[in-house]
Order: sequence, then structure tokens, then C-alpha cells
Amino acid sequence: MTSVVEKPVVAEDNSGAVSPLRALRGGQGLAGVLLVGVVALAGVLAGVLSAYDALAQIPGANLLGPNAEHWLGTDHLNRDVAARVLAGIRINLLIVLLAVPVGAVIGSLVGLAATVHPIADVAAQRVFDLILAFPSLIFAIALAAVTGPGWHAVVIVIIAAEIPIFGRQIRTAVLAVREQPFVEASEVIGAGTWWILRKHVLPNVLEPLGVQFALSLSVAVFIEGAMSFIGIGVRPPEPSLGSLIGESIANLDANPWMAIGPLTVVAALTLGFLLIAQALGRARRVA
Repeated sequence: MTSVVEKPVVAEDNSGAVSPLRALRGGQGLAGVLLVGVVALAGVLAGVLSAYDALAQIPGANLLGPNAEHWLGTDHLNRDVAARVLAGIRINLLIVLLAVPVGAVIGSLVGLAATVHPIADVAAQRVFDLILAFPSLIFAIALAAVTGPGWHAVVIVIIAAEIPIFGRQIRTAVLAVREQPFVEASEVIGAGTWWILRKHVLPNVLEPLGVQFALSLSVAVFIEGAMSFIGIGVRPPEPSLGSLIGESIANLDANPWMAIGPLTVVAALTLGFLLIAQALGRARRVA
């Protein structure tokens, strides 16, 4: 009679899973990285790419069309449009890259706290409901009426918009992972809470947060543009992508590139972050 030797049960090896870095090396991920990278590099090299200051008024250069000296022409105040677009990229990215991580951290901490006790969970959910009850632009208008318009208002609105999104996502992910058999098995063999959190919970929670982070960057670019466009974000003469589009409305017939330039950049940033989010999401499904 042939004896059957039972093999010991081992934890599933996910080493063959598609890593986030690999997902960004080709296809949608690479296209998104290139779009965002080119725009960000242009903003960083603004002083090299343009010979003009974003706030400098050039004598005799009123609403000129694109030419060899002024790539996107000039505006109604004799300023070089290309220089202002490049400076606007820098301001936009600084706001987005400050506000989204802060909102993600606060939201994640609140989401983690919600998993500790049912009372904390109920309190966190009511706070999230209260924030989500106000559309971002309505909240932005109310905030600007109290504190005044400016870049600080944009940062606060983006942070507030991201807190419930990240909070609910990490709460859902933690509760789902905590009920998995491999976590229960680790508890049975005596694994400590911090070991389980580090080895099982956090790796499974961080992946969906990475997808949401890239998506939130895309949304934040739109929020900054919308607030500055209606005059409650970054205030002139400081350039931002949204305020540049707003300034162009009255001069589209003389120089339409005043709008085409910043609109192209906003579209590139939004699409780039969205492609990165889609690539990371597809990598998670494959894994």
C-alpha cells in the first residue's frame, strides 16, 4: 500500500505578482509617467526654457500671436504667455503635491482609528458623511468667503476632499484583510499585533492606496484649475493654470493660445495621473 505524505501548508508566495514599478514601465503606466514627467520637467526648467519673467511686462508686446521669441504669444498686459504657463505648472504641482499627501495621511489615520472600536467607526463615518455632503466647489466658495481667496484655500479644499476618500478606503481594506485566513492563522501561532500589521495588513492596504493616490492627484489638478478659474484660488498676478485660463476668456479672439497653452498642460497632467492610476489598478487585478 502506497503511503501518502502530506505536504505542510505554506503561505502563498506572491513574489510573481506584478509590482507597481513594473506596471509603470510599459503601456498606460509608461505613457502616464512620460506625460507627467515632461510637464514637471518643463516647470522645473522654466527659467531655462523661457527668457522672460512670468510677471515682467514687455514694452510694445500687447496680445502678440505665437512667434520665435514668444512661443505662445503675449497677453493683454504684455507678458509672455509661455513664461506664465511654465510658472503656473510649478505652482500647480507644488499645491497638488502638498495637499494630496497631507489629505491622504490624515484620512488614512482616521480610517485606521475607525477600525479600533465601533464607537470610533461610527464617529469617523459621520465626519466623512459631513465632508462629502458639500461638493468641493461649494465648500471652496464658502471657505474663500471666510478666509479669502488664495493658494491656502486651494490646499485646504483638496485636503478636505481627500480625507473621506482615503479614510473609507483604508478602513474597508483593513477590515477585509483582518478577516483573511492567513491573518487568523498568524494569530493562532502566536504572532503579535505589530507583526501581523507589518507583514499582512499594511502590504495589502498600501496597494489600493497607491492607486487612489494617483487618481487623487488627477482630481486635485482639476480642483486647483477650477478654483483659480473662478477667482477663489491662486490670485493674479501670480500665474496658475486655472487663473491663466480665466484671464484668456476676454482675449480669445486676439490670441487663443492664451487658453490653449494652459488647457493643454491641465489635460496632460490630468490624463497622465489617470493613466498611472489605471496601470496600478490593472497590476493589482493581475496580481
